[in-house]
Amino acid sequence: MRIKAVLSLLGEIVVLLGLTLILPMIVALTSGTSVKPFLIPMVISLGLGLFLRTLDRNPEIGTKEAFLLVSLAWLVVAVIGALPYVISGKSSLADPVNALFESMSGFTTTGATVLDNFNEPSKAILFWRQLTQWLGGMGIVVLAIAILPRLSVGGAELMSLEAPGPQLQKLTPHIRQTARIFWGIYIGLTLLETAILVLLHYLGLAPRMTPYMALVHAFTTMSTGGFSPLAASIEAFSPAVQWVIIVFMILAGANFALFWYLLRRDFRIRKNEEFRVYVLILIGLSTILVPMLVNQYGFSLSTAFRQALFQVTSIVTTTGYATMNFANWTLPAQAVLFFAMFIGGSSGSTAGSIKVVRWIIGIKAIKRELLQAFHPSAVKSIELGGKPVEERSVRGALAFIALYFVIFFVSSLVVVINGTTNGANLTLADSMSAVAATLGNIGPGIGAVGPMANYLVFPPSTRILMFFLMWLGRLEIVTALVLFTKSYWKW
Repeated sequence: MRIKAVLSLLGEIVVLLGLTLILPMIVALTSGTSVKPFLIPMVISLGLGLFLRTLDRNPEIGTKEAFLLVSLAWLVVAVIGALPYVISGKSSLADPVNALFESMSGFTTTGATVLDNFNEPSKAILFWRQLTQWLGGMGIVVLAIAILPRLSVGGAELMSLEAPGPQLQKLTPHIRQTARIFWGIYIGLTLLETAILVLLHYLGLAPRMTPYMALVHAFTTMSTGGFSPLAASIEAFSPAVQWVIIVFMILAGANFALFWYLLRRDFRIRKNEEFRVYVLILIGLSTILVPMLVNQYGFSLSTAFRQALFQVTSIVTTTGYATMNFANWTLPAQAVLFFAMFIGGSSGSTAGSIKVVRWIIGIKAIKRELLQAFHPSAVKSIELGGKPVEERSVRGALAFIALYFVIFFVSSLVVVINGTTNGANLTLADSMSAVAATLGNIGPGIGAVGPMANYLVFPPSTRILMFFLMWLGRLEIVTALVLFTKSYWKW
């Protein structure tokens, strides 16, 4: 194990994170608040990062070191990202456990919050909260690979371990160029959404969507993060804004490689099986919800469809925005959203949870097993988009789904027991939806942790568990869990 090489490259990432703190410092200066919450972490980050860089002047890493580097990077980034909350000394975020929870929730684009009063933090702190999600959306390590030459060493392994989904789609021969393409598309879509929201504002269709609000909500839409500087989330804005955000949530939950091909006038998106299923799921679940919302709230069909599509898209893409408090929906309607928590967006997107492609492969594998039950000699490969899927990928998808649900059920049991022991007045649904929301990087759950609530209802020990669940979910579970196996350290 080349520990010094790992720490040296970790130093590169820490330095990069320190430089990003300049942005909330600018907001603090322009809004007339203290820069201290950002200046101190920036000095710590730069000092620590520059020291770590000196440990190995010419670092080389392999797959084994890549697992450790990626896992450590997300933990260290979350710890440093929590410092501004603690140093500011305001709101519920000043508590160290809460600060760590909020920081990990931000960088992993989970969107679960422990902020109980949105009027207490400064504008700069709320901006940092939004920015952490945007930085984590396409990936801190992917960003480092794109702009830091030393991270291109072993870049393919690093990027494949951090990128959401079962496999990395390499768009160019050079992994650094691929990372730049993904980040370029990500930035471009963020700017496009910002521009459209600002245009709606000046056309009088979105009075509250100022240029600042447009930017910070574009940050958390394209990252499928869901944080908002407003307690009411997207409910505070007009239907026009909600439709725009629906479109960009759908784009954020799609495979970004498809957008690269579209720019090159390659229209393979039309034949992409994962994208078709992804869109059908969004439409199908929304359609199921429409009559339920009409019956409960008396909405018109158009309003019911907008509300249903927004909430379904938000949950499936793991964005976590809301335009109404679905914690008050009927039990069948909430059950639809709970089901949606386990779907996820596309591979190669900024979405979390299990991912559509794994479900497609898993369902096809089950169908093949049923076929071979009465045709034992039949040989049938599993295809995706007309191309055969390697058996290793099939096993990987099935193992991931199984492991995901094992962690979900075990963690739910721990949360229920811990909540009861600590006197938390929570139902089984509250606990299970909170685990699903943090492990899947979704954000809001059902019931006590609905979209207009927060996670302060759980005891600190449970919030620490959820801190690690968010970490596991963002790293696609295996990347982090492999560090706890004996075979990894004997490798």
